[in-house]
Amino acid sequence: MESSGTTQIKKAIQHISETVFVGLCRKVGTSQVVAIKRDVVDIWQKVKIQVKSYDYIVMLSGSYREGFRLKESDIDYMCWPNNHRVIWDLSQSQYYNTQTQTLILCDCSDSPPGFTLVYLLSRSMDRGILEACIRVKNSYYISSSKYRQKICSLSSGKETEHGPCVSGTIETMEYDEAHCLACDFWPPSASSWIERCHSWPQPHIVDDIVNNGCHFVAIGHKL
Repeated sequence: MESSGTTQIKKAIQHISETVFVGLCRKVGTSQVVAIKRDVVDIWQKVKIQVKSYDYIVMLSGSYREGFRLKESDIDYMCWPNNHRVIWDLSQSQYYNTQTQTLILCDCSDSPPGFTLVYLLSRSMDRGILEACIRVKNSYYISSSKYRQKICSLSSGKETEHGPCVSGTIETMEYDEAHCLACDFWPPSASSWIERCHSWPQPHIVDDIVNNGCHFVAIGHKL
């Protein structure tokens, strides 16, 4: 039989849980409000991309993209040149018009999981990428450190390096901006992740994630 003391403890824990939930709803909003904010950002993002062909794609990420509006949080962005694409092997080049797209090829042969060397298959017109290249034999590889430094030098001068991002402040709002390279294909080394998704996330979400490919950020392995 359950003692009266145990019953009281359970009631106290339940009361604390309810209080925490109410407090969170007041702080960040109910689950419905957060979902609406997230949908608004998604719609704005899709309309912005479809209305005009941008040289650079800018996408909100982090907590703001997920529908949270916390005064203490910064705003996270991802941006990448729209006319550059990373491919995993040469056979994928058939899907692109090389007259308008600069293709970048991965070289994972000597890289640990999650990292890769990338080099240009054709000349880039992007100043940041072009000046961050290092020539190795007859190929031009993109240096992570030089790319980050170049992005900072092309900014307003008030930004600083923060990992693979550049950080700055607009009025009182802090932000992190990750300059990426886009890839339309899911990483082969991450194919096992798809097989592990049996009950969560839902299959249509997994398909959406995989079909949207991945992004590369300029941070190198310690070795």
